[in-house]
Amino acid sequence: MSPTPAESIESSEGTAPSFRSEVTVELVKHSAADSDVLWAARVSTAGEQSLEELQKDPERSKGLINYLMRDRHGSPFEHNSMTFFISAPIFVFREFMRHRVGWSYNEESGRYRQLEPTFYVPSESRKLVQQGRPGKYEFVAGTPEQHALTGKVMEDSYRQAYEAYQEMLAAGVAREVARAVLPVGLFSSMYATCNARSLMHFLGLRTQHELAAVPSFPQREIEMVGERMEAHWARLMPLTHAAFNANGRIAP
Repeated sequence: MSPTPAESIESSEGTAPSFRSEVTVELVKHSAADSDVLWAARVSTAGEQSLEELQKDPERSKGLINYLMRDRHGSPFEHNSMTFFISAPIFVFREFMRHRVGWSYNEESGRYRQLEPTFYVPSESRKLVQQGRPGKYEFVAGTPEQHALTGKVMEDSYRQAYEAYQEMLAAGVAREVARAVLPVGLFSSMYATCNARSLMHFLGLRTQHELAAVPSFPQREIEMVGERMEAHWARLMPLTHAAFNANGRIAP
């Protein structure tokens, strides 16, 4: 696994905060293909088969994957692996790690390294205003004044928090203690490994989609991560991704 740009940055006292509105999702390694699903599914009736045998009848393979998805035979979708490098605000990771089955995580540590001052500020396209009551609400764009206020207040708060963090570090306070003053808008990074079945569960909850049989209302920032993960997965396993969409985006 090659080092990411985030891992090569050296911390230095006095670094000025930077502000981002986008997340990073990179597919760093994988062992994932539609043939993994076919092998797993057919072993129960045909024993071990070669890749050539699996590819002889593409329509049959497509039909089998769709059948497994439709009738919720889930275990054949677990025999694959994808590892992503993700850089996003800490509040995204706290939602992300609600997904426990079929996932492995390793996040950068504020105990062992000085955290870099990169913070989240929403872009102008991010809807800011919530209308309605919980369970029945929508987000609307917000005014230019609200966007300007949000950016200013966030940036001022981030600068103050990081200055306090550096002040404590300079005084010899342990990193694991000093980090307590940093907000959840701070960017963190992690490796997240999953299989297709666990990723489908994640996407069913953390993305909105017109083909979804069960509506979901994710926070936009974690949806941004989900959309980028899905794009990588769709290229690796196009038949499985198509069956997921065709069957209401419900994980088997």
